Amino acid sequence: MHFRERLEQLRGLILEVTAEEVEEKLMSGADVVVVDCRQRDEIAEGRIEEAYPIPFGLLEMELPLVVEQRDQEVILVCAGGTRSLYAAQNLREIGFTNVASMAGGFGRWKQMGAQFRVFPLEPLPEDPEAEAEAVSTVPTITAAELAGRLEGEEKPLVVDVREDDETVRGFVPGAVTCVRGRFIMRLESFTEDRKRPIVVVSSRGVRAAYAAPEALALGYEDVVVLEGGLKAWQEAGYALEVPRALTPQAKMRYSRHLLIPEIGEEGQYRLLQSRVLLMGAGGLGSPAAYYLAAAGVGTLGIIDSDVVDRSNLQRQILHNDQRVGMPKVESARQTLHALNPDVKIKTWNTWLTRENVDGIFGEGWDVVVDGGDNFPTRYLINDACVHHNIPCVHGSVYRFEGQVTVFKPHAGPCYRCLYPEPPPPELAPSCAEAGVLGVLPGIIGMMQATEAIKVLLGVGEDLTGRLIHVDALQMKFRELKVQRDPACPVCAEGVVWPGYVDYQRFCGVR
Repeated sequence: MHFRERLEQLRGLILEVTAEEVEEKLMSGADVVVVDCRQRDEIAEGRIEEAYPIPFGLLEMELPLVVEQRDQEVILVCAGGTRSLYAAQNLREIGFTNVASMAGGFGRWKQMGAQFRVFPLEPLPEDPEAEAEAVSTVPTITAAELAGRLEGEEKPLVVDVREDDETVRGFVPGAVTCVRGRFIMRLESFTEDRKRPIVVVSSRGVRAAYAAPEALALGYEDVVVLEGGLKAWQEAGYALEVPRALTPQAKMRYSRHLLIPEIGEEGQYRLLQSRVLLMGAGGLGSPAAYYLAAAGVGTLGIIDSDVVDRSNLQRQILHNDQRVGMPKVESARQTLHALNPDVKIKTWNTWLTRENVDGIFGEGWDVVVDGGDNFPTRYLINDACVHHNIPCVHGSVYRFEGQVTVFKPHAGPCYRCLYPEPPPPELAPSCAEAGVLGVLPGIIGMMQATEAIKVLLGVGEDLTGRLIHVDALQMKFRELKVQRDPACPVCAEGVVWPGYVDYQRFCGVR
């Protein structure tokens, strides 16, 4: 059974009530207990005033302290109505008989304009399981047995289901961390192999024992709990892996990234340490820079010698009408810092030339995003990227058409492999001469930002060796294969670096 199938099964088992019905019950003074089972960072942004804030992972331990009678009406609230269904089922397993889930969750509550408040959260106990009674519904494994299996060839998947505030202090080496409230939703992204051994870990084994049956319900066959939890692991003398931690503010800002298995906290930390250089703060550079800053790329470099012109504003979203005449790099800095003040912005209000390119490209950039609008600059960027071994995400636009690809030095083709020689100037008019649909650079620039993030994280399949052509007029996307030129004068195997040429003369520009 897959997660979605299990979810539909629960919808047939658990009563769902609407947000309007919950509001009516609360206004009428009905004898009902509302529990917000979202994560602490979610609850911190606001909750229903009458709701008890108890994160999903602590429900079985804390709700009996709030609700003594197991037949008391309890309504569970999460963000969208999914976790609350699972939580309701788990509470039924420990004897609560009158449990419902609020359909649409807190998102629906806010959507209909119902009242909510922001409350300060109490600190999470250092060990929420310290006073909890152990449960033994699934098989266990000792710390010594787990250590032995982790040394073997077929390592089990170890999942630590404690809260983020706990796992930041360390976990079993090699474990994946996933708060229990999202354990069931993310397990299939960790492994779809129903036969792979899974070891669930919490501080003393209590929450792990509650979580393990959720995996069994999805058809995983070999699920065990670390006996005594992380406490027993440490008492046995085994080391912990300590993650590189994000600040609480960063966790809140990038919370949606942290939910994605391919990113998570480690990937977000990598983005925050990354450096991306953007050629241009114009049509392509604007959306690319905007989304890279929003994603938390730690340092952005921007090269542009132009000033903001009113004709730019139809597509260059970093700028506004009040900044006409301002250098584009300064306008970009102001916009990006307003969006994400943590991102470092380094700017060059200059042309990129043979004389300054090595100084700029030699500052340790992880990716270059090419939003140049002329051939001399594109060839110069390409040659500098090959020389400095920097991946380049290339994009270009023309009227209703655009294209995106990735040039990874020595791992695929470069720009010269694709275009050995520039076309005559009369066949390559600029946007100022030919025009461009205002939204098109947004599409291409966002695709460039997407590719840059994938390259930085090393996830997915980037566009190395492939070029995406976009026809916005017909809304068609075409993929073209791009081969490496074995005779390329810049990137061919064994070629001696030829140095930078006179790009203006090379491209026929006078």
